[in-house]
Amino acid sequence: MIGVKVDIKAYQKAGNAKKKNIFSIEETLLSHYDTISRDAKKIAKKYFKENIQNLNGFGSLMLEEAIQQYLFEIKANVPFPGPEADEEFTFIDLFAGIGGFRMALQNLGGKCVFSSEWDKYSQQTYRANYGDIPFGDITSKETKSYIPQDFDLLCGGFPCQPFSLARLIKKNSLGILHGFNDVKQGNLFFHIAEILETHRPKAFFLENVKNLISHDKGNTFKTIKTIIGELGYSFNHKVLDGKHFVPQHRERTIMVGFDKDVFGKDISFDFNKVILPDASHRIKDILQKNVDPKYTLSAHLWNYLQEYARKHKEKGNGFGFGLVNLNGISRTMSARYHKDGAEILIPQNNGQGIPRRITPKEAAALLGYPVNFRIPVSDTQAYRQFGNSVVMPLIQAVGEEIKTILNTV
Repeated sequence: MIGVKVDIKAYQKAGNAKKKNIFSIEETLLSHYDTISRDAKKIAKKYFKENIQNLNGFGSLMLEEAIQQYLFEIKANVPFPGPEADEEFTFIDLFAGIGGFRMALQNLGGKCVFSSEWDKYSQQTYRANYGDIPFGDITSKETKSYIPQDFDLLCGGFPCQPFSLARLIKKNSLGILHGFNDVKQGNLFFHIAEILETHRPKAFFLENVKNLISHDKGNTFKTIKTIIGELGYSFNHKVLDGKHFVPQHRERTIMVGFDKDVFGKDISFDFNKVILPDASHRIKDILQKNVDPKYTLSAHLWNYLQEYARKHKEKGNGFGFGLVNLNGISRTMSARYHKDGAEILIPQNNGQGIPRRITPKEAAALLGYPVNFRIPVSDTQAYRQFGNSVVMPLIQAVGEEIKTILNTV
């Protein structure tokens, strides 16, 4: 796997920014050593020789051999290192979060050759579970320079931002990238589109909130479909609910497309072939026993939530806390769960009737992560990460059908 030429000037300019991150770009490059370009490997080798080789007992080995041994030991000590045998397909993991796409696609025999996530705490969780450190901000020229030239599938759950189809159409005569640059430089979807045009993967697999389809009166979604079509990819989408896999109501817009030059102009993705089990999950089946009392709400907060719900009910609004039926499913967990836990509260027989938050381990289970998923960050950060995550087994179910089509060429 050979990456594109590294933007050395951008790397040098990033020196001051490195101090703000938990991991340096050198550590990140080293973790991706087998898939980065020759230029990037020079940086990683220099860092390893000066900071790791002699200090970690690899001094007796040749530099290349020492790096491979070091990486082997890291992968041996994480729970989800990736496929041991030859991969069935390769993918890049954008807006990676804590690796929901990565775990799902690895389970199908895919190999992740590049990952990107700007949040430093999510990077910690990602590294603890997969051994790789995600690159940072995908909008930066330097980060894009580390993407391998060739890979099969682009995936990621990108944030939803508004942009105008009308302004894009005005620039069509100048080429699609001129349209990207003219609309909104910081809009993250346009960086996905740029990567699709530059690297031409066989397919893409994207996830977003349910309301993406109606966002900005439908203009956002219309623009996405228009751009994807002009890039020569098919586009199919469907809103799917994670409740088929976990005890949580979590609807998300799933988008899949394939390169028409590779699969033919009539290629499409049939979401009806995605196997969705019966939605018969119960939240009580994921709950831990003997939970720390710190997860029980304070009497003050519990009284506040009840009063807040009462006032809104009197006004005819539906706002309020979500005290779950233990034999049913929960509301959608959000990234703000750490603030008061209001959307998912677990009833307790504690004499006062005061409920509790779910624990981070229970939050992981609510998104379909296995019991050995590592959580190296604070509860606050963990709740944010799981609240932003995909339902991993749902992603795997869709990925199974994508893989089937990839294997036809």
